[in-house]
This record gives sequence, structure tokens and C-alpha cells, in this order.
Amino acid sequence: MASFKENIQESFLGLSEAVQETWADFAQFLREAWPLLLGLLFILMGIWWYADPPPPRHVSLATGSAGGSYEALGKKYVQFFAKKGVTLELVSTNGAQENLDRLIDRHDPVQAAFVQAGVAHPKTIKGIQTLGAISYDPIWFFYRGPEVKQSDFEVVNGRSKFFAQKTISVGVEGSGTHAQAMRILNVSGLDRDLKFVYLPGKQAVKAVQAGEIDGAFIVDEFEAPNVQALLNDPNIHLVTFKRAAAFAKLIPYMHILDVPEGSFSLQRNYPSTDTTMLATTTNLLIDDRMHPAIQFLFLEAAREINGKGSFFAKRGDFPSFQDSLLPESPVAVHYEKNKYPLLATYFPFWLAELINRLVFIFLPFCAIAYPLLQSLPSFRTRRMYSKISRLYGILKTYEQDLLMNFSPERREEYLKKLDLLEYETLKLKVSQRLSGE
Repeated sequence: MASFKENIQESFLGLSEAVQETWADFAQFLREAWPLLLGLLFILMGIWWYADPPPPRHVSLATGSAGGSYEALGKKYVQFFAKKGVTLELVSTNGAQENLDRLIDRHDPVQAAFVQAGVAHPKTIKGIQTLGAISYDPIWFFYRGPEVKQSDFEVVNGRSKFFAQKTISVGVEGSGTHAQAMRILNVSGLDRDLKFVYLPGKQAVKAVQAGEIDGAFIVDEFEAPNVQALLNDPNIHLVTFKRAAAFAKLIPYMHILDVPEGSFSLQRNYPSTDTTMLATTTNLLIDDRMHPAIQFLFLEAAREINGKGSFFAKRGDFPSFQDSLLPESPVAVHYEKNKYPLLATYFPFWLAELINRLVFIFLPFCAIAYPLLQSLPSFRTRRMYSKISRLYGILKTYEQDLLMNFSPERREEYLKKLDLLEYETLKLKVSQRLSGE
């Protein structure tokens, strides 16, 4: 009876021989079927290239008016994309409505845009998807003059004690500021009790500081120059939304921001009490035909740039996918659950994308092509039998020649022919199953 050690050795020897035979058979298969495999690979590569073309190296992003905060944000995205080898072109526009119009236009080169939530009407928008919200946009309502009591802002039957017949800037028509201001005024019932002017941000700041108008809506981040200019002006005050919770109920995309006493200025103790503000969000909208790899790049840029903490947002709050009014991109849904593909952590963007795309062609190729070719009816058997039959045919010819025309003087010639046939036979490689033939 063999010892345990001998049994182990025999098992490993058998396994090693089986692996060697399988590998030899596979190598022989490649030598025989490589033209067919190569043809199949070219077909699959063509399908792959057509169905999933490589990501573009140039992308256009609509921001907003030149010199605005969206343009400043866009420049940060440009730097991020440049590190990944992609050129991001910023396109200045007149505001959110133009951004939407350009995204909807299937012939416009703009593929992405910053648009405030609430500007788009989901039922009328087609061909646009969202990559989520990337920041808060507080709604600031500044007024000029002495600071008044909160009760003076209350609206009764569409009239306000303080703002009756006052002139208010509600932003340029088509801009995000105009959309948010009019929505709030409509819900409040104040849209018939005020005089409206439609000034861009910088002009509105100058006009309210100069006393040319009584108030101005500005929808922008806390750090924006226009917002800071009015917050630091002692003659300008901020309307706080006492009924912020009610606005948030009536306007689904609105958020409530808590502002502790003295947060804007400890020296002035401004605001003088804990207050609440309303805010919308900036959404990153895309043409739904955008390449998935570029979408991942935008999402990663949003995480790196907008995911940092700010005055109103905590670190990691953005990008956010909780309150989107437009259809979410499937890439954004995947990103929310899985974050960026693992390969991008270790390889440059283009190399990671190439590897990722190649995996999707080679894995199906290896999983399907090899078993398929092996299962082709008598493909390999016919080729091997053909080789063996050719040798037997040559041998049969020699045999007939010897029987019919044997000559002792040609003995050396016969031996040379047999040696050559033996050499060709030794070079012939067949599968283990047919080696006996």
C-alpha cells in the first residue's frame, strides 16, 4: 500500500500532467484557429468601437454671464479636466434659460450646463439628464434704508406694509435669479404690489446702493462679490424668511438654511438674531448623449471641487442626488452607489478608460469565442485528420511506387523520401485525443 506522501506526489504529478496536456491542447488550438480568432476579434472590435466610441477630448460647458460666480466655478472644472487630458471649454450665456435651450438643441455643441433647480420645467424638458446638485444657492433679498421689524414684511391679501409700491430688481429675464424671485413673489402674492426692474447682478448692487431702487433679489453663493458688497454695506439690510418652512413646503426644491446670530459679521453682530434663509441648488445638467466616461469625470470634479465644506454646506454634502426634478443619469445613479471606477484611482484617466473598455470586449471574447470555436462541428478534427490523411496519402504513393517500379539503384532516393516524410510527421502536432492516429 502506497504511503500518504507517495499518494500526494502521484496526485500532484497527475494534476501537473493534466495541466500540461490542457495547455498544449490550447496552444495547438491557437496555432490552428488563429485566422478565425483574429477575424472574430476584428468584428468584435468594430462593433465595440461603433457601439461604445472612445470619450471625446473636447467638451463644452455653459456657465452664465461673464465674470459671474458660475464662470469662476467653471474655471475650476477646466483645471480639473486639464489634469485628465480633456479640454473643457466654457461658454458664456445670458443665464439659466439659455443654458437649457442650448442643451435641448440637439445640434448645439454645449453638452453640460450649470442650472439652478426650479428653472427647468420637467414635463417640457426632453433630452436632458442631471448629474445631481453641486452647491447651495442662497436667495438673498436686500433692501435699502433703516432696518425694520420682521412683522413689517408680512404679506396680507397680497400687500406688504413695507414693500408696497417699492421698486425691486428681480434679475434679468431668463436668469436663475429671476426665476427664483418671481416664484417666491408669486407664492407670497406680492407679484402685483411691486414695481419690477430687471437688472443683472452688478447693476442691481450699484442701483440699490445708490438709492435708485429699493431692493434687489440676488441668488448666489455667500462668497460672491455681489453678495459680499451688500452684506458689508451698513445701509443695506437683508430680509429673512420667517416662514421659510412654508415656502419649502410649497416649493419642493427649496432648502432651509440656518444662519446663527452674528455669522455674517461678529463685529456688527449681523444678523442680530438667529435667522433662516431659503436656498435653491445648482444642478449639473447634461445632454443625455454625453459619453459615460465624461459624466464620471464631471461627477469626480464635483466631488473634489464642490464636495469641500463651505459657509452653508458641510464637507461631503455635494454632489447630492436627493431632490432632482429631472431624470437622473444612469451614470450618476451608479456613481452614487459605487463612486468612481477603481481603475481611475491607479491609472490616468485615458488609460483607465481604455482598460475599462477593453475589459468589456476581451472578457466576452474569451468567455464566448473559445468554447464556441471548440464546439464548431468537427472544426479541429477535420483539420487534424486532413493533416494525417495527407501524410498517409504520400506514404501510399511511395508504397505503390515501390511495388510497381522498384529499382535497387534508387534505394538511396527511396530512403531520403522516407526520411523527409518521417521528419514532416515528427513536426506534426495534434491533440492528445488524435495522437494515436
